[in-house]
Amino acid sequence: MVDVRLEEIPRPPAKPVVGNLFDVDRGAPVAALNALARDYGPIFRLTILNREAVFVSGFALADELCDPQRFDKKVGAGLTQVRAFAGDGLFTAYTEEPNWRKAHAILLPAFSQQAMRDYFLMMVDIAQQLIKKWQRLNPDDDIQVTPDMTRLTLDTIGLCGFGYRFNSFYRQAPHPFVEAMTRCLSESMQRANRLPVQDKISVRERRQFDADVEYMDEMVDTLIKERRAQPKGENGKIDLLARMLTGVDKETNEGLDDVNIRYQIITFLIAGHETTSGLLSFALYLLMHHPDVLAKAYAEVDQVLGTDTTVMPTYQQMHQLRYITQVLKEALRLHPPAPAFTLQPHADAEVIGGKYRITRPEGASILVGSLHRDPSVWGDDAQAFNPDHFSEENERGLPPNAFKPFGNGQRACIGRQFAMLEAALVLGMILQRFELVDYNNYELKIHETLTEKPEGFTMKVHPRRTGQAAR
Repeated sequence: MVDVRLEEIPRPPAKPVVGNLFDVDRGAPVAALNALARDYGPIFRLTILNREAVFVSGFALADELCDPQRFDKKVGAGLTQVRAFAGDGLFTAYTEEPNWRKAHAILLPAFSQQAMRDYFLMMVDIAQQLIKKWQRLNPDDDIQVTPDMTRLTLDTIGLCGFGYRFNSFYRQAPHPFVEAMTRCLSESMQRANRLPVQDKISVRERRQFDADVEYMDEMVDTLIKERRAQPKGENGKIDLLARMLTGVDKETNEGLDDVNIRYQIITFLIAGHETTSGLLSFALYLLMHHPDVLAKAYAEVDQVLGTDTTVMPTYQQMHQLRYITQVLKEALRLHPPAPAFTLQPHADAEVIGGKYRITRPEGASILVGSLHRDPSVWGDDAQAFNPDHFSEENERGLPPNAFKPFGNGQRACIGRQFAMLEAALVLGMILQRFELVDYNNYELKIHETLTEKPEGFTMKVHPRRTGQAAR
């Protein structure tokens, strides 16, 4: 019996065989999906080859999807391809896979407040490397912002998580691991949207992908083998890898095997640096283009960290950088580096909005950037960069599922505290020392892989004089 309440989910016209494949720009699929959301409303459906996909952009429907009693994470087409090298790591595992629950239980203590204190000095170590590089530049040298933020965040998670120094600031080119990982992520996204015949003829891409996966596996397996002999990390700390090597899940009394540990390391290296580097890059871009916000950020940094740059920031000071945290959250609102996540019902199907049926095989993807700009939540200035959206009072008044840069429920990013601490430290240290100079009137262009980052973003920095805000 047909439920008369149900309505068809709106959709653009589809072509034979390929469906809506060409409605989604392969070079910028998220931008294309957000544009479709503006045309078709808070929910729409696409047919991509032989696959049906539902997308949600409005708060009211997203709020229902984020109900953990009804929905859980679905590993979508892109992440299914990433499983070729991330396997059943925390990000790409199916919730029902035993290693997801086991790893989550073992690794959760690695992101406690005490763990953050243990990581902090290592974060400062890597942040200083970035600062020293910029301090040694000539006045007219430009900075490739996103690559430098990628070096910073990769080296931070490498050192804090695994006691491994990628030493990216001492290399002219990116570390080979980064190059291999970047190619694999890009190829995974391409594979998710190729025709079967295209896959068959993409011989060169397949060979490169296989070679990159083999390189990453060998490097990480070597790291695991070396750490087996000495499980503790930098300065004898219990880091992520130490917990993976020695930790036991209390429920099953089992640890993680070396293959799953490899997948977890690769997962953290991807998720732990890709998103945070995007966050810092977007934050710097937004600050340069909003002098009033930048002036307030400078003032807070001077008040909290002081103007003596020979004194390193402390962990306690990070919690006093309230406006800097507002800036970071507002950057995450406007430009979430992880631009979408997919949910599926626990049951065979669920109805949302009282009329749209979401089946378990299809699920529905939340377009985070569109959700974060819904005027029903964010008001008339939903499109504007306004850190006051996250003032203490305004943040308290936000509906629970209006701000979702780190995913949802039990599958939300386990490292979100780590990312925010690292970003606040780095942004604070940059603003304490440098005047940001938009010398070429950079206009934002977004590069999409599994995550989003500014593309071609350059700036210059000049040493700040005491009390100097911005030109």
